[in-house]
Amino acid sequence: MNYNFLKFVGLVLFLNLHQYTNAQNEKLEIGESLPDKVTHAEPLYIDLIRDLGARKGEKEWNVGLGLTDKANYDEYTTLVEYEWAPIDRLGLEIELPFSFYYPNEGSYTPSSNLNSIKMAAQYSFLVSKKHETSLAIGYIHEFTLTDFKNYGNGKLFTGNVYNPFFIAAKRLGANFHSLLYTGPVFEHHFDNNDIETHFQINSNFHYMISNSRNFIGIEFNKEIHGHDFDMTIRPQMRVEITEQLLIGIVTGIPINKENERFSSFLRLIYEP
Repeated sequence: MNYNFLKFVGLVLFLNLHQYTNAQNEKLEIGESLPDKVTHAEPLYIDLIRDLGARKGEKEWNVGLGLTDKANYDEYTTLVEYEWAPIDRLGLEIELPFSFYYPNEGSYTPSSNLNSIKMAAQYSFLVSKKHETSLAIGYIHEFTLTDFKNYGNGKLFTGNVYNPFFIAAKRLGANFHSLLYTGPVFEHHFDNNDIETHFQINSNFHYMISNSRNFIGIEFNKEIHGHDFDMTIRPQMRVEITEQLLIGIVTGIPINKENERFSSFLRLIYEP
């Protein structure tokens, strides 16, 4: 009887071990079948539509809160965005950015509004683990909206913004990350049918702590408008609170911006 019992226990252990081994092999096969992806530090102010080399099923919620000290008023900004990857390497996003203004000592301020309905797509056409490099192209389209005070007057949409862009990112060793995000912006105004054009060049450098998603870094947000050149330097850091929640903190230091002083920005990132 004891011998039969031992045989039974041995058979159960063998079956469990066999099932566990098969499960591990299946997980390994699934992992091996995933498309290549290089981890890059994503800038916090001008963020990407989705991770470079995005994999199908990835998704993320962002909530942003910002404060900019203008010469005559304070600008408070907030945004809500959702981004997801319907297929490998393709990221989609929809964003609602708001602006609220408060005067300094009774001076004139713009009217508060929902700036636009923003929709975007980004495709990573090159992901090289060998060279630790990713390249992507994308497009952002914004339907700009009138001020809150004009709602109900029959004129809700005021124009379109067309923004094709290019992204190049490369890891520099184990911890350092570099990224370039650039492209033209065309602002089409319905009231006079004019189109304003400016060019964005956003360069980024980050140091990511090993075995974590925490980083410190800096964004250089540059804009060329005709003969005018503006740049804002944005030191930043990202901290992982939980496996699904991260927080990003950004400070803005304007260079050659006559009507803008220091700014701050906070981004909450939730990955369900």
